Amino acid sequence: MDKIDLRAIMDLEGMTFFIPSYQRGYRWDERQVEDLLNDIKEFNEEESGFYCVQPLVVAKKDDDILRRIKDAADIPTVERILKGSWAVIDGQQRLTTIYIILKCLGNHDFYTINYETKKELDLKSLDQTNMIDKDIDYAHMHKAYTTATKWFEDMNVVDKEKYRTKLLNNVKFIWYESVNENAINVFTRLNIGKISLTNSELIKALLLNSYNFEKERNNNPIKPQEIAAEWDHIENSLQNDSFWLFIHEKEYNQPTRIDYIFDMVCAHDALGCKSEDKNDNDQYKTFRYFYKYFSEDRNKDHITKCWAVVKSYFQILQEWYNDVTMFHYIGFLAAVNNNSSKLVLKLVAQWKNCKSKAVFLKHLKASIKEIINNCPALDAKYKEDGSDKAKCKSILLFHNIQTAINLNEQKSDKDDYQMVAFYKFPFHLYKSETWDVEHINSNTSNMLEDEKSRYEWLANIYISAKDNENDKEAINSYFNSSANNDEKDKIFKKLLDRYKDKDAWSPQDKNMIWNYTLLDFSTNRSYGNAIFSGKRRIIIGKDCGKNIPIPQLKRQDNNYVLDNSGVETEAESPFVPPCTKRVFLKYYSASYSENNYWTKNDAEQYKQDIQMCINKL
Repeated sequence: MDKIDLRAIMDLEGMTFFIPSYQRGYRWDERQVEDLLNDIKEFNEEESGFYCVQPLVVAKKDDDILRRIKDAADIPTVERILKGSWAVIDGQQRLTTIYIILKCLGNHDFYTINYETKKELDLKSLDQTNMIDKDIDYAHMHKAYTTATKWFEDMNVVDKEKYRTKLLNNVKFIWYESVNENAINVFTRLNIGKISLTNSELIKALLLNSYNFEKERNNNPIKPQEIAAEWDHIENSLQNDSFWLFIHEKEYNQPTRIDYIFDMVCAHDALGCKSEDKNDNDQYKTFRYFYKYFSEDRNKDHITKCWAVVKSYFQILQEWYNDVTMFHYIGFLAAVNNNSSKLVLKLVAQWKNCKSKAVFLKHLKASIKEIINNCPALDAKYKEDGSDKAKCKSILLFHNIQTAINLNEQKSDKDDYQMVAFYKFPFHLYKSETWDVEHINSNTSNMLEDEKSRYEWLANIYISAKDNENDKEAINSYFNSSANNDEKDKIFKKLLDRYKDKDAWSPQDKNMIWNYTLLDFSTNRSYGNAIFSGKRRIIIGKDCGKNIPIPQLKRQDNNYVLDNSGVETEAESPFVPPCTKRVFLKYYSASYSENNYWTKNDAEQYKQDIQMCINKL
């Protein structure tokens, strides 16, 4: 099993490091060197204890130590040999830079760095200029040396000594010794895409460290293999997006998701070893927390206790996911929150302190009610240009969420439904797209006054006319090239009287929540000012996983015919929010109404259903 530790720079004194041929050369620039110098200077060792350098991944070389000791010229050489020779798999850039900084502070050759491909490269004389044009690695090291030398120029002797003491004693590498895995494989994994070791990988090495198990060998009910298997189960569960994205943003970019569990344990100090570390920007803060736990003298069951705590946090998330009501309410809160990780951290703390699930649900409902109460009232009127309709987004999303809960409650009351898989709002699909709050009945006030809008409207009517040959013939006549404007107007008005929405929608009417629904960006842009029936066709197509092209009227000889030659394509996601689907299926309407239009009666009953869902809180 790999070994892990924290090693101060002082601990590296006299060690020998070997840079294999597969490593790239030294490439740090002036800015990177200055950043490290400044970071070390600015960190407060009294507050944070030590400055944590990213992992130094090494593998012990198989040297003939006995032969080397026999050939050693003096005691210091023997001491150096006994410290071993280490192949550097990852961390060469920082290791070399710290060597250079120590050289500038007077600690010459504090440890040794040798190169497989450049045995002539001598780090003892980095102030020479004759090698700059001969070796690119030396050129970068020389630049780093002059940068560090210049940085220390204005520092007095006392401050330099303070800096040197801090560097040697309070700057520590995460020492990661790869034992069994091939070094080249480890290097490849860490350097393809520059995926550094995560907190969880470092913590795993701590948990499964044979030394820790040896300490509690006689009192340990859990085996390393059990932890490894359960670890994989947790990580695989979190990699399921339907599980993960109900509480997280899709932007979370850690390669391993179990890190979040460890972050929560650290944030809540669930192991009872909170340090005074105030450096919240430290990438490896969570690892350092667990390292502190394992480094302190504790009861013999400290591994068992630690792993039980980790599992308990995962089990909380799992219980939320499997409970229909908590899944939807927590998922809603996470979806509307700007920092879902922080929110979930707070909710986990509430859950642990609540005496019952019912009390926790009251907390959730109170939080949701606060969000809904901050939204405008359902009868609020918005700007005529619809620019502030986004204010309704939280209410519309909640309508979908509560609808899903209601559906499951209805099914659970029926014996016939006891064994079915209930519907869960797919937060992972919702978060994969950009959603707009859009008008159901088009907000364009003059949509039928220009020729282009009439053309689009008539194309939709042509489709809706089905077998009504008289209406189809009238539409063909409208587009007949021989028809004059007066004849066209007469035909159009006749069709408009036959198919138009009988309700008179004012601009204020159109800009109320009863005329809003959630639409994904691509679908919203695809149907323009199509009438309600045209929009419904597109929504149904999307629900079937298809991007359905809008039919066009195409001139053929002297007439126009319906052109359905547009090619259907696969939709990126077939997801349509359930309430959006219900709107276009006229689900909320108590009686059959005109399919070509979203009527005020439809809108009123839609609004009533939204209110009914809010009343559930």
